[in-house]
Amino acid sequence: MADQMDYKEIDETAEANAGDGVQEEQATAETAGGEGRNVEAMMGVDMDVQIVLGETQMKVSELLKLSRGSVIELEKKIGSPVDVMINDRVVARGDLVKVGDNNVGVTLTEIVKNFVPAG
Repeated sequence: MADQMDYKEIDETAEANAGDGVQEEQATAETAGGEGRNVEAMMGVDMDVQIVLGETQMKVSELLKLSRGSVIELEKKIGSPVDVMINDRVVARGDLVKVGDNNVGVTLTEIVKNFVPAG
């Protein structure tokens, strides 16, 4: 299983990395040259985010029998967290929530510290 960070760990990591300001100034000076502009240019790039409710495996013969009204059982229990994926990697997990009158959203419950390939 992947290493995971909860919100408290994220805050603690941010505080620990706050430093005395000298390192921040050096990092800013280094990125101001070229890397900073590259990062800024990427900030406007759209990323496809997928929310995975669950998975299952089916034989081709089972797939061919599917019709309207068929139920496909997933390998997740009701109430289990869903996976939030970017570029085929799990980056977070969360719970499904109702947003507005007719939309579904995800409340993030954990951020994956080290991304792992899905599957």
